[in-house]
Amino acid sequence: MRFPPLLGERGAALLLALALDSLLPELPNDVHPVVWMGRWMRLGERLAPQRPELRLAWGAGWLALGGLIVAQLAGRLPRHWAVRGALASTLLAYAALDRAAGQVQAALAQGDLPEARRLLGWHLVSRPTAELRADEVAGAAIESLAENFSDSVVAPALAYIAGGLPGLAVYRLSNTADAMWGYHTPRFEHLGKAAARWDDLLNLLPARLAAGLIALAAGEHGGRAWRVALRDHRNTASPNAGWPMAAMAGALDTTVTKRGHYALGDGAALPDAALLGRARRIVRLAFSILLALLSLGAASSLMYRLREKRP
Repeated sequence: MRFPPLLGERGAALLLALALDSLLPELPNDVHPVVWMGRWMRLGERLAPQRPELRLAWGAGWLALGGLIVAQLAGRLPRHWAVRGALASTLLAYAALDRAAGQVQAALAQGDLPEARRLLGWHLVSRPTAELRADEVAGAAIESLAENFSDSVVAPALAYIAGGLPGLAVYRLSNTADAMWGYHTPRFEHLGKAAARWDDLLNLLPARLAAGLIALAAGEHGGRAWRVALRDHRNTASPNAGWPMAAMAGALDTTVTKRGHYALGDGAALPDAALLGRARRIVRLAFSILLALLSLGAASSLMYRLREKRP
């Protein structure tokens, strides 16, 4: 019995996209597709009606319309795998994520807490940072690194495998919408509900896969990482974010907290610049494991096609 290949041209394109994201600088804001997605969501907010029930329908409709537009645009782009891989790289964010975490780590290592707070709030989190202690800054950066490994690397990779460039574009729009609208505040409670629920659905599998990759990358501490993920992932309000964040807390044998909201892990070591550096290395290795898995899939696809061509 013959089975279809695990990955075809999409696998090759995705490998290229991940490599280019790691090697090339980010596009300028004027031409960056995620920036334009953010502008679309801001326009939707400005045009939204004020009545709660209308804002709920408006938010869902605006997101659906945006998804249709980006899927159509992505579907009309050149279909060569290398071109699509290059375009897909603009919708990934591993390099930017690692760079931002590295900047916070450097500021903490230099004892510049105000700068570390500023960089954390500018690049990685939406929570207020002005009153955070140094260990809270490091912990928040560790949490963000783990969560965004899922949202900005693993989930986009799965979206591309499942739906090609249109699928990836729709995922990035959904994730951008959730980042901008997904808050329990009077301003966004109704407007962002559909975006938040849709993003939760799209990240159900990626978050758990990201936790597994973090556990694998943790080496001898992988068992503890997975146990903490299984135990503590429900501590966050999100059904997904707790998985990679708790796995990272377990991998580092630390406890990361958000005041008044949750605690993940039970390790005694306080988060600091050194632990943040370890978290970056774990995510780097998890990223490499993901690349290796994709490479195996692409290789199996190539071997399948070569066998098919034999007389």
